[in-house]
Amino acid sequence: MQLDRMGNLRRTSYCGVLRESEIGKEVVVAGWVQRRRDLGQIIFIDLRDRTGIVQLAFDDKTDREVFAKAESVRSEYVLMAKGMVRERSSKNADLPTGNIEIEVTDIKVLGSAETPPFEILPDSDANEELRLRYRYLDLRREPLQNNIMLRHRIAKVTRDYFDENGFIEIETPMMIKSTPEGARDYLVPSRIHKGSFFALPQSPQMYKQILMLSGFDRYIQLARCFRDEDLRADRQPEFTQIDLEMSFVDVDDILTLIEGFMKRLFKEVLGKDIVTPLPRLTFNEAMEKYGSDKPDTRFDMTITDVSDVVANCGFGVFADTVKNGGTVRVINAKNAASVYTRKEIDKLTEHAKGIGAKGLAFIRWAEETPNCSFAKFMSEDEMSALMSAANCEKGDVVIFVADRKKTVLSVLGALRLEMAKKLGIIPKDTYNLLWITEFPFFEYNEETGKYDAMHHPFTAPMDECLQYLDTDPEKVYAKAYDLVLNGVELSSGSIRISDPDLQHKMFEALGMGEEEIKEKFGFLVDAYRYGAPPHGGMGIGLDRLVMQLLGSDSLRDVIAFPKVSNSSELMSGAPSFVDKQQLDDLGIGIILPKE
Repeated sequence: MQLDRMGNLRRTSYCGVLRESEIGKEVVVAGWVQRRRDLGQIIFIDLRDRTGIVQLAFDDKTDREVFAKAESVRSEYVLMAKGMVRERSSKNADLPTGNIEIEVTDIKVLGSAETPPFEILPDSDANEELRLRYRYLDLRREPLQNNIMLRHRIAKVTRDYFDENGFIEIETPMMIKSTPEGARDYLVPSRIHKGSFFALPQSPQMYKQILMLSGFDRYIQLARCFRDEDLRADRQPEFTQIDLEMSFVDVDDILTLIEGFMKRLFKEVLGKDIVTPLPRLTFNEAMEKYGSDKPDTRFDMTITDVSDVVANCGFGVFADTVKNGGTVRVINAKNAASVYTRKEIDKLTEHAKGIGAKGLAFIRWAEETPNCSFAKFMSEDEMSALMSAANCEKGDVVIFVADRKKTVLSVLGALRLEMAKKLGIIPKDTYNLLWITEFPFFEYNEETGKYDAMHHPFTAPMDECLQYLDTDPEKVYAKAYDLVLNGVELSSGSIRISDPDLQHKMFEALGMGEEEIKEKFGFLVDAYRYGAPPHGGMGIGLDRLVMQLLGSDSLRDVIAFPKVSNSSELMSGAPSFVDKQQLDDLGIGIILPKE
């Protein structure tokens, strides 16, 4: 097909914004053909751009050459059309432009198209792998375009808010020194310095602290970050972080600022008001109540400790667990007996075993009397006390786990979410934000018998805990905080260490010797010698934030060109092999694993 040049046509309007107020106005629109309906003497073309669809009309009054072009176009052809906006005789209430159409007087075919491998529809039934392979077609679909435009809107609100609050946007390097950050680095070989490597940043952590030492007291960046780790629905090897740092602040200053940002964001993007200040739970409170440091608080079903009630009961599993320093805890799924039959409880038990439990005990009260998996070992008074402690009523299902505290809380936290989803009690269109604060500084590693740091080495311990650094690591808590939305961690941050002596002590507490400290963090240690202000900050996952606001289940829905589970990008075929000359220039040889 011979394609037309645009000639003197210039787009005057987007397709989806035209309304009845434009009737009688001459417009020029451009876009892709969603579909063509040929009724013989009348042709209708639905033209689509990123704002929506408008109907183009061709009839017996249309110039014959223009009509012939309309007959020739097919789905996904690129057109530019000129004409008069008029009232539509057969209106479409499902379209914002459904009351009008364009009576076309001129049309240009700017691009022809082969039949696409799947139809460009809002609700495509094509499998995800196919859509990702042809991502440029997938991105033409309305839902994905709306997602990307919402992401843009969130980024704009972010920049506006922090600019108004005195923050300076500063770009940090993309090729940096490899330092321990918790995940594997993506490495970039140096051609000039053969055998040496840059790393892609897992975060701009050290650079933003350097900026605080440089006198830029409020830094912001929509930073690209990279982590070479296994993927899942809410994780990608490259992601964007709303990264910020502030000087001369404490925890409350940072949390208050971020609450203001969230309030602004929800109002401008979703039209929703959120109440501030946000709720706060310490790490220990969150674990005790919800079994998670990122709890979903949109529903109840909290964890109850019944250890004291069963410490001397007749059921040996419970009594022995408490005697040996363990704990017995429960969650009560109210009115769940009709859904959680004995068969479903057996499935839940198998699930619990798969995540660390030895088994489950239960009370299911569906009939006149409750069915209890351990009732024969209990006296009537013991059962009565336990039922009361668990607030068990007719219709309820109560799940018990007995084990070490860490295992019990982890398992019940996971079962709480699993049961809530099955019961359908998690409300939609509800956004529960909360802070988790006062995280443990160290975590005991049972394999090594040592305490590992739970945070990066620049996180400050709480002042009252400094006395326990050398003697009792379990009593040391960090000036660290997470922002959680509907059970998803949106951001993590902390007050940083600004005392060089304390920073050195923390490196030593993490098992680093002088050589390792100098090799990995020498430039930062040196900078601290020249006056470091107290500072702190955080990083907010932009991708996760957009995903949560959209109610999406996958980061791939909010990233233009995402990776799949094996860290490859299906559309371009990355990663790929490079030619020998490129490797020789870098002084690199490839050793492939034996099959």
